[in-house]
Amino acid sequence: MDFFSDYTLTIGGKARATARSLDVKNPATGQPFAAAPAASAQDLDDAVAAAQAALPAWKALPIAERRNVINAAANAIKANADDLARLFTLEQGRPLEAARQEILFGSFWLKAVAKLDLPVEVVEDTPARRVEIHHEPLGVVCAIVPWNFPFLLATWKIGPALLAGNTMVMKPSPFTPLLALKLAELWREILPPGVFNVLSGGDELGPLMTAHPGFAKISFTGSTATGKRVMEAAARDLKSITLELGGNDVAIIMPDVDIDQVAREIFHGAFYNSAQVCVATKRLYIHDDIYDALRDRLHALALEARVDDGMKPGTHYGPVQNEPLHRRLLGLIDEARAEGLTLLTGRETPDNGGYFVPLTLVDNPPEHARVVAEEAFGPVLPLLRFTDVEDVIRRANDSNYGLAGAIWSKNVDNAVAIAKRLETGTVWINQNLQNAPHIPFAGQKESGIGVENGMEGLKSFTQIKSIFIPKAQA
Repeated sequence: MDFFSDYTLTIGGKARATARSLDVKNPATGQPFAAAPAASAQDLDDAVAAAQAALPAWKALPIAERRNVINAAANAIKANADDLARLFTLEQGRPLEAARQEILFGSFWLKAVAKLDLPVEVVEDTPARRVEIHHEPLGVVCAIVPWNFPFLLATWKIGPALLAGNTMVMKPSPFTPLLALKLAELWREILPPGVFNVLSGGDELGPLMTAHPGFAKISFTGSTATGKRVMEAAARDLKSITLELGGNDVAIIMPDVDIDQVAREIFHGAFYNSAQVCVATKRLYIHDDIYDALRDRLHALALEARVDDGMKPGTHYGPVQNEPLHRRLLGLIDEARAEGLTLLTGRETPDNGGYFVPLTLVDNPPEHARVVAEEAFGPVLPLLRFTDVEDVIRRANDSNYGLAGAIWSKNVDNAVAIAKRLETGTVWINQNLQNAPHIPFAGQKESGIGVENGMEGLKSFTQIKSIFIPKAQA
């Protein structure tokens, strides 16, 4: 199998070429390096039909047998991790070792999800009757995966959907389609035909999928604006939905922290993956007592970090993934500079046509500035002073988003008290960017609807059936 050529759709376990194709650009150069197939409406109909045809046999398999298939699929990922990582870096931009970590983490994630179970729940057992709750598959799942974590976030959907007995048609982002296409090719001899289908395509494909009557559920990860359109489409025939959307995530740094000890972790929480992380720190509130010292330490780290082609050894941060984001981030920086805001930038970045953005700290901008009010989704981080805990909680919650937050303090009890008042689905204390297959992940406000991961995430790919069973003596 050649991971670097011959990209085809997978429909019903077979390769399919298309009449049209999409250029796939390397974000480190801004130049096309591959072409991905562009699926048509007919390809979509055929993929849904293949998934529907595979559904009865797949859901009839005992969960232990589905678990074995998922484990085999995970093993195939691990065995091909090096090639998958290189492809990841070419289309997404992240440095090669970090790309390989995501590939291996995706394999681990599938195996961990496969350990979960869906036992029958007994909610009543009396002399008169027994009432059982069964969790049955929904049907065919439409999975739409973003470009920032194109592999791991795919496994977040694939693992629980298939374990629960559903079949799937998945669409990767048109910016990063190649990994998903090769994953489906890799699994053609492992998964029964039609259980997992992958279509790549342009911006027109997503609306065709979300409106398609053959899907029982849409699992979408992406922007809040697009998520609202997905929800509108799903409402037409009452599809089940899970929406994991944007966030303008807060970290609050209390004055008792050891600055040298936590600075690198705070920096990592803001800039990992060139800050293209839905739960990355995007508003950093620092207590006035330590503001200057922590700001200077973070700036020193930015000056140490090398932003370059992810294929080059020694690169810490790659380019941002696509040209529209690159253009928007440079505009955000230019606007901040024009407004007289103080920018503390990192090392110079390559000037070769790639989508490079210098690591940029904005020194105490006003709360209404775009760099504070909007989710940058790139390496532009506002640092904001605070003195009063009540005030910083109010400022933190003054957002339409509510995905994640972090609090750093030696006084864990006080940090927990603050955490309980943040209007977010996840709060980390003295850590960040943590997640695990057994821990549910959800957003509040406009950061999402539904749950991924954990038992709650697994059950979101099922429908409940209550069975009332009379006892003989009744």
